[in-house]
Amino acid sequence: MIQDLIQKGLRLSQHAIFRRFVTKAGGFLGKPAKLAMLLTTAYDKLLDTSSSESGFAQVKDIMQTFIRLVKAYTNGNYRAVSNKSLLVGVGVLLYLVTPLDLIPDFIPVLGLLDDISLMAWFVDAFHKEITNFRAWEQGKTESLGVDEVKRLESL
Repeated sequence: MIQDLIQKGLRLSQHAIFRRFVTKAGGFLGKPAKLAMLLTTAYDKLLDTSSSESGFAQVKDIMQTFIRLVKAYTNGNYRAVSNKSLLVGVGVLLYLVTPLDLIPDFIPVLGLLDDISLMAWFVDAFHKEITNFRAWEQGKTESLGVDEVKRLESL
């Protein structure tokens, strides 16, 4: 099932509508306040969405990691990520939080399927960036201590 979602997400990533979201993403990267609002909205949407499918839970966890990556990048704490990954990832988040996309979110089940497919494709295509960031987070946690990490993340 996850491979089907990845393939559908790949097709969505090549659609003109998604390319517009990637173009908009460039504007968000230069505006920290706007980006912070997007990250909060995307994070809330991921938390509110419930599914019993393990594939969805994995995609959700990785997208939440990407949100932390963008926060760390915006704060200047983490820079080991390509601009392409940032642009495409923020484009995916924009697509996720926009209720009117290829399949509007208010259509039961199908409305979230395109969002999930696009996230699955992103996770598959950019897993190395996510893995590198998680390793960086783990190293930071081990060297600073949990309380200090939480304080730095809140900045």
